[in-house]
Amino acid sequence: MPDQPSAFTSDRARDRYHAVYDRLLQELWPVPVDAFDIETRAGTVRVHRAGPPAGDPVVLLAGAGGNALAWHASIEPLARTRPVLAVDPLGEPGRSIQRRPLTSGADIGGWVADLLAAVGAERAHLAGFSAGGWAAMEHQRAGGGGVAALTLVDPGGLAPLSRRFVRWAAAGALASMLPGPLRRRSAGLVTNGVLRDDGLVALLRAGWSFRRRVPIPPGYRDEELRAVSVPVQVLLGARSALFDVGALAARLAEVVPSWRVEVVPGTGHSMSVEAPELVADRILSFPGTEQAGDAHAPTGGS
Repeated sequence: MPDQPSAFTSDRARDRYHAVYDRLLQELWPVPVDAFDIETRAGTVRVHRAGPPAGDPVVLLAGAGGNALAWHASIEPLARTRPVLAVDPLGEPGRSIQRRPLTSGADIGGWVADLLAAVGAERAHLAGFSAGGWAAMEHQRAGGGGVAALTLVDPGGLAPLSRRFVRWAAAGALASMLPGPLRRRSAGLVTNGVLRDDGLVALLRAGWSFRRRVPIPPGYRDEELRAVSVPVQVLLGARSALFDVGALAARLAEVVPSWRVEVVPGTGHSMSVEAPELVADRILSFPGTEQAGDAHAPTGGS
């Protein structure tokens, strides 16, 4: 387990990253935004707020190596009708500052609970991609309040981490170093839509000096899935390298039939980047009028 906080290797490396981060926030963020910090038990969390001033917020948690900018393509459709709080997670590169080690899922769920309490959330829609989905689940498993629904986008924690996923991540990291045209063409080959997003690739490269020290989700047992008390929808990339998608969808249908599970054609693990409008639509329409547990087949995908 991690025995110290995640951090940049030096002040200079941190400053270089923040320079890229600040530039991309100006270039990529599609709507007016208010940035502020929240103190939690594990450190200071940077939050970017967009959308109308009142209403139940959508709270967005990025995956490993990501921050609020990872959601830039979904912000505009979400912020048309809902307040949006896009978070730089503790343990990941960004403008949050981790001060205590995160040694367990309970530690991660704890800082999320502190954040939601500080912003006064009562019926937030908590949406997490990859490791952010695990963070959302850990908040619920710890009995955290303030949440009305979960959207888990190709989330970690639903199955043990596989060697296939490690190979996928390594292939994406190598491809990110290619010249722009070749890198973008390689996105389909390695099933990683992030490689088509020049801004996020620049942020990824700047973050190589960040040392991430966060526990690896072990994979939930059936009884742990059943214990989640709020409505849950799971969006799975049909080409995801994180797990056997068909087997996971079948398991969820059997173990937690009330959960809404959708396998999105044409997408991989990076669905939040590959199909951002679809992800925003599913967040805004859930819980909806569909029968719980029914598959909702999309009309398209990237």
